[in-house]
Amino acid sequence: MTDAPRWPGDAAPAPTSEDPAHWPTGRLLFTVARRIEREWNAHLAGWDLNHAGFPVLLHLLGGPRTQRELADLNGVTEQTMSRIVARLERSGYVTRDDDPRDRRRRAVTLADAGRAAAMEAGRYRPAEDLASRGLDDDQVTELRTLLVAMVRAGRETPQTPDGAVPPEG
Repeated sequence: MTDAPRWPGDAAPAPTSEDPAHWPTGRLLFTVARRIEREWNAHLAGWDLNHAGFPVLLHLLGGPRTQRELADLNGVTEQTMSRIVARLERSGYVTRDDDPRDRRRRAVTLADAGRAAAMEAGRYRPAEDLASRGLDDDQVTELRTLLVAMVRAGRETPQTPDGAVPPEG
């Protein structure tokens, strides 16, 4: 790894600048992530969903899972997942039943309404448009390559249940 700056030019980023070209990479990612989260929540509101519940429905398309499995897949605590699942259950999107693999646990199963909501809310084109507005096809391809690399690198980094990287030592 090199000590070269990770931004264009020789100067350090200027986090107080109004021009995003001068912001640190983390601030850029945070700003874009918040915009996409707001727009996704507005899109998902039509199905009484949000950015926390929608991925759960997508994971359940593959079959029932325990809350622990869902928490791990979504990078949240079991307590947080319990609240997410309770909201999805109130909306009629999931059911909780005894887990046939472990009587101490409950299996979360996708209801027909949840399957329909996941498929309709996640239609490819509107979803991609929300995440890639302002980019041409080549830029979207490049962005996807970089994001996949970042997601994979994050999986290799040990994290606490809330997603924070634990201190070394």
